[in-house]
Amino acid sequence: MIYEKYLTIRKYLFDANEVAIILNCSKSRAYNVIHELNEELAGKGYYVERGKVPKKFLEEKFYGLVIE
Repeated sequence: MIYEKYLTIRKYLFDANEVAIILNCSKSRAYNVIHELNEELAGKGYYVERGKVPKKFLEEKFYGLVIE
């Protein structure tokens, strides 16, 4: 594809497995965190994908968290 050299794909949505690892919590707690964050985003008028949370929003809500 000719556009491949212009596109850089970065992972910006995390699922419960990744959130559990990042926050050092259980998978069940990670689902609860994702649900709460997605409710907040939906309340602000953003489209949300069930079971996933944007990287930037996760970093904003957890003070000092930097995901590389």
